[in-house]
Amino acid sequence: MRTIVLTLTLAATAALGACTKTGDGQYQVKTPDVSVDTKTTTVTTPTIGTQKDTVNTPVVGTKPDTVIVNRPVVGTKKTEVTVPKVNPAKAP
Repeated sequence: MRTIVLTLTLAATAALGACTKTGDGQYQVKTPDVSVDTKTTTVTTPTIGTQKDTVNTPVVGTKPDTVIVNRPVVGTKKTEVTVPKVNPAKAP
């Protein structure tokens, strides 16, 4: 099991060593060619933005039941939250 993890770690390290960053969200990747030469390909990574979404959150309160006792009441309300959104990469 340790040899598999070590092998995968070395392969990932070698793969990351073949990349160079060329701009904001762009990397040049050297890939082997059939004729033992290397070919440089530019890969554009996707950008991550945010968008607003509405979810129902629980609300706990009390409601008068009799003159003396307030009865607990559970309900929901709409709440606006910000969630991450992945924008696909644009072709160069």
